[in-house]
Amino acid sequence: QVQLVESGGGLVQPGGSLRLSCAASGSILSFAVMGWYRQTPGKGRELVATITRAGAPAVADSVKGRFTISGNAKNTVYLQMNSLKPEDTAVYYCAAAPNLSTVVAGKGNWGQGTQVTVSS
Repeated sequence: QVQLVESGGGLVQPGGSLRLSCAASGSILSFAVMGWYRQTPGKGRELVATITRAGAPAVADSVKGRFTISGNAKNTVYLQMNSLKPEDTAVYYCAAAPNLSTVVAGKGNWGQGTQVTVSS
């Protein structure tokens, strides 16, 4: 059984920063691709960023220049979020899979999520 545990969410004012972390554990510890989704009731699910085991970080246009993804894509991934906006408010989920297409499709393993709230 694979477990993905997110942490680092919280309440922050607009323009502030947060760093999200995800750690994988269980019977399967190795992945080739890890990433972050975010979801709100009104906007649905959005793929925010991905990173492969070889590197190759990528972020969505909506957060480009503000968010940075890093980690080994094996059992650890981070999301550094700067210049946060109210529109970034969402539950952020860690995702992991053997390949990029699985992550993009929203398949594979997901964590329980961590709440990020951007508000004054």
